[in-house]
Amino acid sequence: MKLLDGAAAMVDHGGSLGRARGLFPHAPQPFVDLSTGINPHSYPFFELPATALSRLPEAARVRDLADVAASAYGAPSAANVAAAPGTQILLPRVASLASPGKALVLGPTYAEHQRAAAIAGHAVTEVDDFEALAGADLAIVVNPNNPDGRIVGRERLLELAGKLHARGGLLVVDEAFMDVGPLGESLAGDVDRGGIVVLRSFGKFFGLAGLRLGFAIADTLTVERLEAQFGPWAVAGPALEYGIRALADTGWQVEMRRRLAGDAARLDALFGRFGVPVAGGTTLFRYIRLANAAGLFSALGERGILLRHFSGRPDVLRAGLPGEGEEWQRLESALADWAQRRDDQIEEIKR
Repeated sequence: MKLLDGAAAMVDHGGSLGRARGLFPHAPQPFVDLSTGINPHSYPFFELPATALSRLPEAARVRDLADVAASAYGAPSAANVAAAPGTQILLPRVASLASPGKALVLGPTYAEHQRAAAIAGHAVTEVDDFEALAGADLAIVVNPNNPDGRIVGRERLLELAGKLHARGGLLVVDEAFMDVGPLGESLAGDVDRGGIVVLRSFGKFFGLAGLRLGFAIADTLTVERLEAQFGPWAVAGPALEYGIRALADTGWQVEMRRRLAGDAARLDALFGRFGVPVAGGTTLFRYIRLANAAGLFSALGERGILLRHFSGRPDVLRAGLPGEGEEWQRLESALADWAQRRDDQIEEIKR
């Protein structure tokens, strides 16, 4: 159990190439950035209407986005969907829907939820026992979990939500990776029961993280409260257009899930060839537990391959998916070099 005092310092994230250059100044570039869980095969670019940039976003397009998002995520209606410029912006606002009190985060997980709850005035504790969440005023579950891919079943979450709601509490379920998770475990269709907020990220699955688009799915009164905080132009015109098109493109989504599953299996096999155990994850990232995780992180970093490491968990790494063929080749070469040095060291010890 870990207690966080106040709004903790900014949390280190994956995806910072500036930080990578500082850590590995002599690494070959460009970096193969496997430190995020962002799809390397982004939704196809298309020509935007000029008005997406030259005019303020129209309310009608915002409604269109809510309609298509409700259909894509299984929300009861468009009135249950609040769009925002990324779920990062939503986190402290959603946490503030519960009066300041006891916030429990099911961990270990994405540290931004803890920071956001502290900003909202909660006393925040990370717990590893799901049952402990029943004692919270605000309970937060990431499902599928980052970084290990853990899944909490829908029925367990609904039972928890009922207990919390009965005494004025709130359950927040971050489903940022549910696009590649078991879709039947999503709570998006259950939010009208009250006391539930589901977060969905657009940029990760569609590979367009820089677009900044995310959604809160909740009962209609909660959605109205959130939208009132943002005002009329929360989502930029280009994000509206990409969100409307991509979320409606079910054919692309089905094919991409198939492709990602194949890439994840390929990555597992590659790691396995060099004795790196994959312990979980989703098809957008793989979860590695290794005694010498720091050594692997450094060895690959020196070769321009960036994984995600966790300062508080020295035996854990997370690896996103390589994109095109050259990135796979560079990863294979770097792993082979690391494994050879490891084996040479073992032989030297034996002598």
